[in-house]
Amino acid sequence: MHTSTERAPGPPRIPYAQHVPTLALTALAPASWGTTYVVTTELLPPGHPLFAGMLRALPGGLLALAITRALPRGDWWWKAIVLGALNIGALYPLLFIAAERLPGGVAATLGAGQPLMVAGMAVALLHIRPTAWRLTWGVLGVVGVGLVVLGPQAGLDAVGVLAGLSGTATMAAGIVLIKRWSLPARVGPLALTGWQLTAGGLLLLPLTLAIEGAPPRIDAGAVGGYLWLGSVGGLIASTLWFRGIGKLPVGASAPLVLLSPLVAAVIGVALGESLSAVQTCGFVLALAALLAAQLDSPKPAGRWGRDRSATAHAETTASRAGHVREGETR
Repeated sequence: MHTSTERAPGPPRIPYAQHVPTLALTALAPASWGTTYVVTTELLPPGHPLFAGMLRALPGGLLALAITRALPRGDWWWKAIVLGALNIGALYPLLFIAAERLPGGVAATLGAGQPLMVAGMAVALLHIRPTAWRLTWGVLGVVGVGLVVLGPQAGLDAVGVLAGLSGTATMAAGIVLIKRWSLPARVGPLALTGWQLTAGGLLLLPLTLAIEGAPPRIDAGAVGGYLWLGSVGGLIASTLWFRGIGKLPVGASAPLVLLSPLVAAVIGVALGESLSAVQTCGFVLALAALLAAQLDSPKPAGRWGRDRSATAHAETTASRAGHVREGETR
C-alpha cells in the first residue's frame, strides 16, 4: 500500500545578503526621522505640534493620492483610517510634543523601546513569539541608546515622557497591524502611504483649527523645516518605511528605529557636542543591537504577509489531498 502525505514546501530561506538592499532603503526612514528633534527645536515655531503634524502629513498624502490614483476599497476604508490615526494622526503631534518638552536624547531614548513593544504586540496579534536572541538585543539596544543620549542634565517632563511613550506605542501598533492586514492586489507602499498621510492629516485638520490655529509668524527657516519634514521626513520616509515593513519580517524592521536617536546624536556631534567614552560605548552597543536583530531574521515574511497565509493554505490543501488518496488506496 502506498501512502501519500505530501506537503507543500514552505517559502525558501533567502540568504541574509539579499535582505541588504531592502534593509538599506528602509533604514533611510528612521535615519531621516532622527533630524526631527533638531528641526523642531531650531527651526519650527514653538507651541504648535498639531499644526506641524498636520502640515507634515496632509500635503504629502494628497500628493501621493494624486500620483497613484488609488483609493481604498471595502474594509480598507476603515483600516486606512485606523492606520492613519496610529501612524500619523496620533504619532506626529506626540513626537512634536516630546521634542518640544524633552531634550532630544530623552525623547529618542523613549522611541528606542519600540522593538520591545512590537515584540509584545506581535505575540498577541500575529502569534509570533520573539526569540531570546531578539529580546536580549532589544533590551541592549535601549541600554545603548540610553548611554548615548542620557546624562545628569537630562530633564524629565511628565507630559513629554507620556507623549514620547504614547507615540512609540502607536507606531508599534501600526507596524503590527500592517503585517496583520494584507493589502489588496496591485496596491503598493506609495498608495498605502497616501491613504495614511491623508487620513491622519484630515483627522488633525479640525483639531488644529479649533485648538491651535497657525503660528503667528512663519519665517524662512520654518518654511524650510516644514518642507523637510513633509517631504524627506514625511512622504519619502514613510513610503520607504511601509515598503520595508511589507517585505521584511516584523522583528527585522522594528529595530531599525534605533537609527533615529543615533542620527540625532551624530547631528549633535556635528553641531559641536562631544561623546564621552561611555557614550561611545553606548553608540557601538546600540549599533550592534540593530545589526544583531537582522541576523535573527533569515527568512522574509513575504509581501505584506501574504506569502505566509498562502503557504499555510497550500499545506492544508496538500495534506487533505494526501488523506483522500490514502483512503482511496485502502
